Amino acid sequence: MFLEATKRRNPKLIEAAVMLHQDGVILPDTYILDLDQIVENAKGLKAQADEVGIELFYMTKQIGRNPLVSEAIKNAGIKHAVVVDFKEALIMMENKLPIGNVGHLVQVPTRLLEKVVDYGPKFMTVFSLEMLEKINEAAKKVGKTQRILLKVIEPTDEIYEGQFGGFHLNELEEVAQLSNNLENITISGITSFPCFLFDGESDLKPTNNIQTIEKATKILADNGIAISELNIPSATCSKTIPLIKGINGTQGEPGHALTGTTPLHAKMDLAEVPSMLYVSEISHNLDGKAYFYGGGYYRRGHLENLLVVNEEKEQIQDKVEGFGNESIDYYLTAAHTHAVGSTVLAAFRTQIFVTRSDVAVVSGIQSGQPKVEGIYNSLGNLIRR
Repeated sequence: MFLEATKRRNPKLIEAAVMLHQDGVILPDTYILDLDQIVENAKGLKAQADEVGIELFYMTKQIGRNPLVSEAIKNAGIKHAVVVDFKEALIMMENKLPIGNVGHLVQVPTRLLEKVVDYGPKFMTVFSLEMLEKINEAAKKVGKTQRILLKVIEPTDEIYEGQFGGFHLNELEEVAQLSNNLENITISGITSFPCFLFDGESDLKPTNNIQTIEKATKILADNGIAISELNIPSATCSKTIPLIKGINGTQGEPGHALTGTTPLHAKMDLAEVPSMLYVSEISHNLDGKAYFYGGGYYRRGHLENLLVVNEEKEQIQDKVEGFGNESIDYYLTAAHTHAVGSTVLAAFRTQIFVTRSDVAVVSGIQSGQPKVEGIYNSLGNLIRR
């Protein structure tokens, strides 16, 4: 999906990946993150957001909740993370990284609330009246007032399977009434997901979720709650930051933009440069096809193209064959045979945190002096340096 763009826009990443694999520094089933380029992408996003008055929270699930990269993004100017679930929150907390939004897409479990609230996230996203009450109790215990984002949802909205939750518009009056009696929370904003979807060609289109957010803002205002924050996530990048501003959004959440791998980046050259590669190795050949080590396959990733590099540094283009949902990706299949031990490179839309891959954070790629800063598992834990 992104291999051609990476070859053209970040050839030094290709070179570094081949060298690190063939020198034995990294093993097959490893994602390489180009740390310096990710930092440059983050700086560009931050500058554009500042220009239009949007606050950004960076998303880390795509890069395996990686704390080293998160620290670098923070130092580049995007100070707070948005954590997709409570396990990601714990990784950020263990590494003393500020949290901007927790609870969306996954609510914080009740027995973890006090610890999370005490840590001090800027916002917590809430799906239910019960959770509002429980957060209020937790905040009272630790002597804090917690700012809240309400997730809103209507039957006409675009919602992915496995992500259902939120307040219907006809429940918001009750939410407003309840919040008046909860002294340790403040309802500050509204959110939904996804707020934009790629049209498959060249543009991102607002979903009906935006209309639901706008209606929710008015209902809450009519009930005495002035909303100051509109959190508008999905595919936040240089192309969508103006769109967020155009619908009065105040917050965006770049994830794939940090590695130059939103769907738009597969179709056009945006400001963000591709900075992530998947590295594997040819294991064996059988019946005219080559098999390379798996572990990093993501079923929605549109993995199609491969670059195979043998020990003579000859680069050979190939295709990966389709892979069904019923099997484990012990191996993936290349359409043609290749020399055993050859490097396999791919660039596709992944979610590292749902794989079993290693993650190598590499600095110095752009200066021609690649250095592995750390090798992590897919959940943000350091394996080795």
